[in-house]
Amino acid sequence: QVQLVESGGGLVQAGGSLRLSCAASGRTFSTATMGWFRQAPGKEREFVAGITWRGINRYYADSVKGRFTISRDNVKKTVFLQMNSLKPEDTAVYYCAADRDAQGVSQSIVSYEYWGQGTQVTVSS
Repeated sequence: QVQLVESGGGLVQAGGSLRLSCAASGRTFSTATMGWFRQAPGKEREFVAGITWRGINRYYADSVKGRFTISRDNVKKTVFLQMNSLKPEDTAVYYCAADRDAQGVSQSIVSYEYWGQGTQVTVSS
């Protein structure tokens, strides 16, 4: 069992930065692939970034490549999403998710068994 709690969202101007954190509890965190997803109003939830349990493999959606960086600290059981050069189209609720015992990074929502409650990110123009 894994419980996830996101933090770090807020209101920022275009071009600014935010760092999201996702604190996890449970024994399976250290072996789980972790992902960040987002959902804008009226849109489907979409993959943003993912990282394997050792942090060796990281994948990003094309829309955030070069601007966002995912990382994790398995000792602190926390995964981070550093978001730079934010754009108004990045406005969404951001969710942390865990894919237990994954071999790689899936971009599919159905692959992730555990989800946080989400944190709102709003980018003003």
